[in-house]
Amino acid sequence: MPFMPMKFDLPKRVKLAQGLWMLYWFSVMVGILIFSLGIFFKIELRKRSEMMDNNESHLVPNLLIVVGMLACGINAFGGKVCHDSLDPIKFAKWKPMLKSYLLMCCGFNALLLLTALLCFLMQFAVYLTLAEGLKNGIKFYKDTDTPGRCFMKRTLDMTQIEFRCCGNNNYRDWFEVQWISNRYLDMSNDEVKDRVLSNVEQKFLMDSVPFSCCNPGSPRPCIQHHLTNNSAHYDYDHRTEELNIWTRGCREALFSYYSGMMNSIGVLVIATIILESVDMAGLKYLSTALETMADPENPECESEGWLLEKGVKETFSDLLSKMKMLVKTNQVDEGGEAPEAAT
Repeated sequence: MPFMPMKFDLPKRVKLAQGLWMLYWFSVMVGILIFSLGIFFKIELRKRSEMMDNNESHLVPNLLIVVGMLACGINAFGGKVCHDSLDPIKFAKWKPMLKSYLLMCCGFNALLLLTALLCFLMQFAVYLTLAEGLKNGIKFYKDTDTPGRCFMKRTLDMTQIEFRCCGNNNYRDWFEVQWISNRYLDMSNDEVKDRVLSNVEQKFLMDSVPFSCCNPGSPRPCIQHHLTNNSAHYDYDHRTEELNIWTRGCREALFSYYSGMMNSIGVLVIATIILESVDMAGLKYLSTALETMADPENPECESEGWLLEKGVKETFSDLLSKMKMLVKTNQVDEGGEAPEAAT
């Protein structure tokens, strides 16, 4: 007995074909959206590649671009089939391809599911890449004359301004590195010389942050130097007063941005899987309803459509038996080739 059978007359078949045609072209628009998001995500990763030590993975955006293009092609074909379905002559040329097309749609849904899972699972890799990249970025901030690192200062400053963040974990990360180049330090100054000589690694460390950490919304002029020295500023206590610099770390800010994007894309891809499944079910109903017409010459006659020709249990049993037969055939072929090779 067929699984989920439905009776169709001419008006119902026409409405189903028209509804599916619109649904398929809506799916094409969704495919264009996924393709565009893949390109946008790739650009965003490229834009901040230095913040990830140039080790960012482009697997997810590349998959999104491929999936978007496939969605456009597959759904455009489905729309064409639905458009021609009410013309027996035109539909006859598509009929032999439908089974292969529906199998391809199943494979495409599996690819969509893989893409959605990667959108969620790859976020941890993005987090680790950002942590390492920002740590090195802060370390190389001062190297404006070193080839390959010339624009690190500009990139990091623009990132801190755009994402309203400071440092890797927080603003105190700047206290642990020398972020001012030696060429801008007056080594004849006793205070500078003492600070450098007092450090084991001969680095000029201070409790200061770059200007890009300043919060322009603060009513007080930015305090970016001597942040932990209360006596260096009037009416100031760094332990109790709300600092007028960004206290949020850039790793958290950037990860929040990328994870939010990946979560949104993942949800969209899952919604696309549901949409594709509805398209497949509708096309299956339409094709079976057209095949089971009692009198193909009379378009007014009734017909029956279904999702599966047999029940779910019987369909899976048939599928398993076919797979077993295929495995046995392969084993027999391999067994026949072995004696021939021995002779």
